[in-house]
Amino acid sequence: MKIIVVTGASGNLGQAVVRKFLAEGYYVIGTIVPNDSVEISIKDKNFETVIADLLNEDDSSQFIFSVIERWGRIDAAVLTVGGFAMGKINETSAADIKKQYSLNFETVYNIARPVFSQMMKQKSGRIFMIGSRPGSDMHNSKGMVAYGLTKSLVFRLAELMNDEAKGTDVVTSVVVPSTIDTLPNRRSMPDADFSKWVRPEAIADVIAWYCNETSSILREPVIKVYNNS
Repeated sequence: MKIIVVTGASGNLGQAVVRKFLAEGYYVIGTIVPNDSVEISIKDKNFETVIADLLNEDDSSQFIFSVIERWGRIDAAVLTVGGFAMGKINETSAADIKKQYSLNFETVYNIARPVFSQMMKQKSGRIFMIGSRPGSDMHNSKGMVAYGLTKSLVFRLAELMNDEAKGTDVVTSVVVPSTIDTLPNRRSMPDADFSKWVRPEAIADVIAWYCNETSSILREPVIKVYNNS
């Protein structure tokens, strides 16, 4: 049985990824934050949740080490945790950038680093980080300076990891969705055309496809999941 780690398992995208990989026959280990108020309705013998503070490097590393100690390997990791904030340059302080840095980069790096180290020992594995349009091109970051700057680091990290992993079957991908069709997004943008948004289940399907043997020849992909928006 293949083992996958999903951070942010209680989120809209996280739950969609959990369901998809359970259907694919994986054993899924999902992280939730301490005192998580969101109840996960998924009940499956091949799914477990672990409380982990991904802002804490030691806590994150210990979580991954416990997975390796129990299962001996990690076949895939999908890192969905992040945060968003608006703000033009004159509205964005260094403290605002540091907060977004913690949410959008540290939560990724604290898990990706020990996962990547294990996969390099295995010489195989797939890591998926969630990027964004503002992070991929600063021209798309107007009005969301801290968010765009910190999300851009996810792309750079993936490039570095793929460079280090050359010669192995370890691949790090950045998934770049457009607006995700969730209830909170619908409530915040009630006049939008929801049919142009991308469903969490569709993103999960794409991630799962990149984990199969058919896609094993692909390297360093940036996966743009835009639908019609």
